[in-house]
Amino acid sequence: MRSLVFLLLLSLAGAKIYERCELARTLKDKGMDNYRGVSLADWVCLSTWESSLDTSSINHNRDGSTDYGIFQINSRWWCEDGQTPRSKNACGISCSELLTDDISVAVTCAKRVVRDPNGVHAWVAWRLHCEGRDLTPYLAGCGLASTNL
Repeated sequence: MRSLVFLLLLSLAGAKIYERCELARTLKDKGMDNYRGVSLADWVCLSTWESSLDTSSINHNRDGSTDYGIFQINSRWWCEDGQTPRSKNACGISCSELLTDDISVAVTCAKRVVRDPNGVHAWVAWRLHCEGRDLTPYLAGCGLASTNL
């Protein structure tokens, strides 16, 4: 319980809700555009549907795992929250690191997720809301062009 309270306090202290174009520019600067074939528009779409662009977003799943941060990275497979039994922690991080306004750790972990055989399909929201759709509205007015819409 103490670690959950710590995570909540940490998330409130460093939380940021990105504007769509601000996130797109940040992700482009961090090398996410066309990383493993995933376009910048895909990343913005995914983040919009997973977290509403909120770095402090936390969602609890029926299997006892929790999704954290702007990309809703799962504690069963990718990070350690001290609450999820048999966590794999493939990114080698504490889940609390995904809840700050600096999304560098979240980006590094998301890159690790897409290197997995499931790739971007690991995110249900991407499959439901982004896959196979026209994603140009996610970069509209941002002054950016994705290399793979």
